[in-house]
Amino acid sequence: MALMEIKKYPDPILEKKCEDVIDVNIEINQLIGSMIEAMQKNHGVGLAAPQIGVLKKIIVLDSEKGPIAFINPKIIKKSKEIETIEEGCLSFPGIFINIKRPKEVEAETVTEDGKKIIIRLNGLLSRVFQHEVDHLEGILFIKRIPFWRKWKIKNKVKKGH
Repeated sequence: MALMEIKKYPDPILEKKCEDVIDVNIEINQLIGSMIEAMQKNHGVGLAAPQIGVLKKIIVLDSEKGPIAFINPKIIKKSKEIETIEEGCLSFPGIFINIKRPKEVEAETVTEDGKKIIIRLNGLLSRVFQHEVDHLEGILFIKRIPFWRKWKIKNKVKKGH
């Protein structure tokens, strides 16, 4: 299968909401495989389906144990503890922004074999998970910073690097 191209800002698909996956089937599992390949080839730690032009609620993350797919992920609980860490995004090459996010999240998701589970994430996995879930709602990380900071990076964003 050909490597999926990562959509770059300002591609309008990046700001669209995704649809739930109704049936975890072979096509969905093939899509997950393509997403993992695109994430790894582009040296990412996470990727959401809209970043390759697919409006389905699927994200993949790279973990210490290898890539993990989350289908229809939904954050159900956030820790009160917040931390600010620099984030990048494959759809915004070369742009890194300090973003405030909860340190831990509890989420409901469906696995590649169709089972609904609840997981607790912390550290880098929690941060990447939240970033990718935002993509499924059409929320880009530049929307999470104050206007004055957006203004400071606007020329970099317009040029796409």
